[in-house]
Amino acid sequence: MSADLVAELTAARVLAIIRGTDADAAAAAGKALLAEGVRLVEVSLTTPGALGAIEAIRLDAPDGTLVGAGTVLSVSDVADVAAAGAQFVVTPAVVESIPEAARRGLPVAAGALTPTEAHTAVRMGASAVKLFPASLGGPAYLKALRDPFPHIPFVAVGGIGLDRMHAYFEAGAIAVGLGGPLVGDAASGGSLDNLRTRVRACLAALRQGPA
Repeated sequence: MSADLVAELTAARVLAIIRGTDADAAAAAGKALLAEGVRLVEVSLTTPGALGAIEAIRLDAPDGTLVGAGTVLSVSDVADVAAAGAQFVVTPAVVESIPEAARRGLPVAAGALTPTEAHTAVRMGASAVKLFPASLGGPAYLKALRDPFPHIPFVAVGGIGLDRMHAYFEAGAIAVGLGGPLVGDAASGGSLDNLRTRVRACLAALRQGPA
């Protein structure tokens, strides 16, 4: 049975985006993220050995967490990530992987920027829309986009720092996707201790609410 991605995103509020240069480091980063309390991680297929990293993270993933694949573009990508055990799919754009993942029962957060793209993504089977790059228009753009589409669950991704999360929540995002500001260089062999420190700061900021 497929995960209820929208419910999980709404509860977790943060999707960690792992994009690096080393499969083992990416897997270690994913395991550290989940161990520290992050509930959803996405491994981008631009990471060398991403499929192996997804498999490795899934093996140690705590109950109640989800491991997904990002930058999933093609029908063959969907087959590959499904075989690796990905529990959801993320795309950077409105692409052919959306209906294929939906057909397989893999929930999709589909990348979109414009109203037309957001509407099309949902019609193609996306469970949620990844507003990307969110920083281009900021929270005000997200709020304007939600006015005609109140039923679309938006996840804001791209150029969002820890200090801007709550602005996007207030504009209507169900969650934010955090890559560099959260993961840093850990997926390329950087410090896991520094990663853990950033995760703790992020989760503390979520609990505390807007400043």
